[in-house]
Amino acid sequence: MKYLPITNKLFIKNRKKFTAQMKPKSLAVFNSNDIYPISADSTMPFEQHRDIFYLSGVDQEESILMLFPDCPKEEHREILFLKETNEHIAVWEGAKLTKEAALKTSGIKTVYWLQDLEKIMFELMTQCDAVYINTNEHYRANVETETREARYIKMLLQKYPAHTYLRSQPILQRLRSVKEQSELDLIQTACDITEKGFRRILDFVKPNVWEFEIEAEFMHKFLRNRSKGFAYTPIIASGANANVLHYIENNQQCKAGELILLDVGAEYANYSSDMTRTIPVSGTFTKRQKDVYNAVLRVKNEATKMLIPGTDWTAYHVEVGKIMTSELLGLGLLSKSDVQNEDKNWPAYKKYLMHGTSHHMGLDTHDYGILTEPMQANMVFTVEPGIYIAEEGFGIRLEDDVVIQAKGEPFNLMRNIPIEIEEIEDLMHKV
Repeated sequence: MKYLPITNKLFIKNRKKFTAQMKPKSLAVFNSNDIYPISADSTMPFEQHRDIFYLSGVDQEESILMLFPDCPKEEHREILFLKETNEHIAVWEGAKLTKEAALKTSGIKTVYWLQDLEKIMFELMTQCDAVYINTNEHYRANVETETREARYIKMLLQKYPAHTYLRSQPILQRLRSVKEQSELDLIQTACDITEKGFRRILDFVKPNVWEFEIEAEFMHKFLRNRSKGFAYTPIIASGANANVLHYIENNQQCKAGELILLDVGAEYANYSSDMTRTIPVSGTFTKRQKDVYNAVLRVKNEATKMLIPGTDWTAYHVEVGKIMTSELLGLGLLSKSDVQNEDKNWPAYKKYLMHGTSHHMGLDTHDYGILTEPMQANMVFTVEPGIYIAEEGFGIRLEDDVVIQAKGEPFNLMRNIPIEIEEIEDLMHKV
C-alpha cells in the first residue's frame, strides 16, 4: 500500500458498532475480494472489499474476518484468517501480513492461517444459532461475476442448512454512511490530492492537447502523493463529449473555444474523492459559457445549503429541480409553457439535467447509505448539478464533496479547489 498506516482504533471502533447491532448467538463473516484474471497469467490490480477493510483494515487478498461476540471462547469473538506468508511468497509477490502485523493493523488478537479455516468454522457453527452473510445490496449494484463472498455464502448454505441466515448489509449501510472523524480526515486527504492534480492541469491545458494527456497529468500528481490512482474511471470530456454522461474514452483532441468537463477524483487509503470542474481549453470562457456556468454554480451553492440533518433525499432532489428550472428559464432553454405542460414524472428540466444531484461518498465513490432514511450529521455527499446542451455542443457540471454538520451549512471538503470563473481564468493565464 502507498498510503500511510491508519490507526487500528478506527477498525476496533467500527467492529464494536457492528457487533452491537448483531442478534444474540450470531456469527458474522466477511471475505476479501478475489484477484480477478484478465487472460493468460495477467490479473487486474487487487482492490480490497470495502466491508472487510472497514471492519479490520486488512488490505490483502484471501482474507476472512469473523465476528462472534457471544462465543464461549473469548479468543474466538474476533478472528482473522489470512494466507500464510513464507519466504517464497515474499520473493515473488512481496511479504504478506504476519500474525503480528495483522494484530497491529486490525487490533484483532486471534489470527489463523487459512488452512485452519474449516476446523475452526465447524466449531463456531456448532456454537452459533445464526450467521450474518454479506451480500451486495447497494442500490446501484449490477454484479454478474461470482465473487469470493458469494462462493463462501453458497458453501455455508449447503454445508450448514439448519442455521438461520441474516443480512449484514442493513447494519453496514447505516454504519458506513456516517463517518468517524478519522474517516473524514482520509477523505479530506483524497480531496487535497485531487486539488493538486487539478491545479497541475490548469497550467497544462492549451488548445490541441489530448484528453488522455490531461488524464496522465492527473495520474502523475496522484501517484506522487501516495494515491494508487483514480477513485473511479475518469471522465475527460471536451466539447460535445461532455453531453455523454459517462464518457470515458478520453481519446479526443481539445479544440480552441471548447470547454472540458473533468470528472475525476483521487483515492487515498481506499477512500474516495469525487470532483467535477469545467474549464475552457483556451483559458477564457465565452459569455454564453459564463452564463451557463454561473447558473450551474448557483444551483450547486443553493443545493449545498439543503444538505442538513433531517433532509429527505427524494424531497431534496425535487427542490433542486425547482431551482434548476428557474435557471433554465433564465437561460432561455425552457419556456413557461414547457414547465406548465411538463410530465410530473419527468419534469421539463430533465432535458438538460438527466442525473441526480447528490450521492453518498466514502470508501466507495457511490457509497453506502439508505436513501429512504433522513440525512444525518457526518454523512458525506457530493453536490453535482449540470446543464448539458447538445444543440450548442457543450455541457457543464460542477461537483464538490461536503460533510453534513450537526448545525449550520455543510463543510466543503473541496473548498480550496478553484471553482469561480475569475480564479480559473487567472490560473490558466498565469505565466
